[in-house]
Amino acid sequence: MLAGGEGTDNQMDSVELRMPDAARLPASGFALSAPDQAGSSAVLSADAKDFLVDLQRRFGPRRSELLAARRARQLRFDAGELPDFLPETAAIRNADWKVAPIPEVLADRRIEITGPVDRKMIINALNSGARVFMADFEDSTSPTWEALIQGQINLGDAIARRIDFTSAEGKRYALSTDRLAVLMVRPRGWHLEEKHCTVDGQALSASLFDFGLFVFHQAARLAASGHGPFFYLPKLQSHHEAALWDEVMAYAEVRLRLPIGTIKATVLIETLPAAFEMDEILFALKDRVVGLNCGRWDYIFSYIKTFRTQPNRVLPERGQVAMTAPFLKAYAELLIQTCHRRGAFAMGGMAAQIPITRDPVANAAAMEKVRADKLREVLAGHDGTWVAHPGLIALAEEIFDSKMPTPNQLQVRRADVQVSRDQLIAPATGSITRAGFLNNIDVCVRYVAAWLDGLGCVPIHHLMEDAATAEISRSQLWQWLHVGGLSLDDGTPLDFQLFDQALATIADRVDLQGQIGARQFAEAVALLGDWTHAEDLIEFLTLPSYQRLP
Repeated sequence: MLAGGEGTDNQMDSVELRMPDAARLPASGFALSAPDQAGSSAVLSADAKDFLVDLQRRFGPRRSELLAARRARQLRFDAGELPDFLPETAAIRNADWKVAPIPEVLADRRIEITGPVDRKMIINALNSGARVFMADFEDSTSPTWEALIQGQINLGDAIARRIDFTSAEGKRYALSTDRLAVLMVRPRGWHLEEKHCTVDGQALSASLFDFGLFVFHQAARLAASGHGPFFYLPKLQSHHEAALWDEVMAYAEVRLRLPIGTIKATVLIETLPAAFEMDEILFALKDRVVGLNCGRWDYIFSYIKTFRTQPNRVLPERGQVAMTAPFLKAYAELLIQTCHRRGAFAMGGMAAQIPITRDPVANAAAMEKVRADKLREVLAGHDGTWVAHPGLIALAEEIFDSKMPTPNQLQVRRADVQVSRDQLIAPATGSITRAGFLNNIDVCVRYVAAWLDGLGCVPIHHLMEDAATAEISRSQLWQWLHVGGLSLDDGTPLDFQLFDQALATIADRVDLQGQIGARQFAEAVALLGDWTHAEDLIEFLTLPSYQRLP
C-alpha cells in the first residue's frame, strides 16, 4: 500500500482546480547561469524546468512574506520581546487530534544516519545497517553546482539500484543485497536561494529547487514501492512555514498524479521559535507528517541568535551546553510528549563523535559520551536517534534495542512533563575558557575554509562538524564580543583585542599541511573577522559564503 493510502480522482481534481493559471504557465521565465556540468541537461529537462517554474510562481511570493515575518519577529526579540506559546492557536494545542497513520516502512526508525549527497556517502549510508539515511542537501553539503546536480543524479541511481563508485585507489563501492536504509531527503531551508536559477528574473528558492527536482524525477518510482518520497524539513520557525510546505507537497502530489498524502515529512525542531509551535506544526502537516526531530545543534544556534542582544541569556562555551542543560532537557521532553500525544515519532539528536582509531583511551571516552547520550534519549521516550558516522551505529542500536524492544515508543506519553515558557528560555550556566574561546575561532575558520572548498561535512577534533555546529561557534563569538563586559574564566577581558590577536595567530594553532580547505584558509579567516566585527549578526554564514561558490 502506498504511504498515506489511495487518493481519489475527485480529491485530485478538487486540488487541481485551486491552482491559478499562473501555476500552469510554461517555463519561459526560467533562466540558468551555471558552469557546464555533466548530467545537468537531464536533471534540468524541459519538463523539470516547467515544474520548478510552477513551484516558484505559486509558492515563491508566500515564502518571501514568511521570511519578512521572520525578520520582523527577530527585531521584536532584539527589543526585548520573549518567545512564547501563541494565544491565538491555543485551541489547536488543547484539542484532541492525531496525525495521519505512519507508513509501515517507517514504523522502526531507531537508528538514522545522515550525510551529504556524494556518491560514496550514499552507498555507505544505505549499506550501513541504519534504518534510515537522510541524504542532506543542506547543512552537510557545500552547494556547489556540481554537488547539487550530481547529488540528484546519485540519488536517482541509488533508487534505481544502479549506483556504484570506484575510489582513486581502485576500491569499488556498490549497494549490498542486504537490508538497505530507507531514504529520506533534506532540501535546503526556506532562507536559501539557488543562485544559478531564476524564474521571471527572481532567484529560485533553494528549497523548491532541491525538493522539486527530487520529486519530479523520483516520486513515481518511490511511490510505487511504498518508500515515499520521504523528506526532512529544516529550520522552520513557525507553523505558517510548515503550512507552506504542506501546500507545496499537496501541489506536487496533484501535479505528478500521486495519491494525496503520499509524500511524508519529518520536521526538524531546530529553532527556538518553533519549539513553541510544535503542536501547530504537526497540525499544519497532519496528513503528511510522521514526526519531529530534536535538531540540537541548530537549536542551540537559534537560542543564541534569538537572544543575541540580551546579556542575561548568554550561553557558556559550546562544550558546556549539553542536552542535560535545563532548557534543552525541557525542549526534548516537550517534543516527546507533543509527538506521542499526536501519534507522531519523536526523533533524538545527532551524536557528532567519530571513532578515534589511533587512540584507544580517547576513543573509549568518546564512545562513553555517545552511550550516555543515547541512553538518555531512549529512556526519555525517543523513538530513534541520529549518528554522524557508521562506526556509531552498532553502539546506538545496542542501547535502543536493550531499552526499546518495540519498533517505537508511541505508547510512552510522558504525562509527567510540564514545560513552561520560562523553562524553554532559561540560559545554561557555565563559563568561557580560553580553550573554548580559541576552539570556536579555529572550528569556524576550518569549517568555512572546507565549505568554500566544496566540503560541507568536516571531521575536526574527532567531531563531525557541519554548518550547524560552525554556526554555534560563529554566533557565540559575535554575542560574547558585542554584549560586552564578559571575561574568560581566568579573568582575561573578552574583547575585540583578544579576538583579533587570536584570529591573527590561528596559523600557530592549526597545521595547514594536508588541511581540508587549506587553499581557502586565509579567505575564511578574513570572513570570520568581518562577520564578528559586523554591527549585526549575520543570519546564516551560508548566505554570504554561497556567493563565493561556483
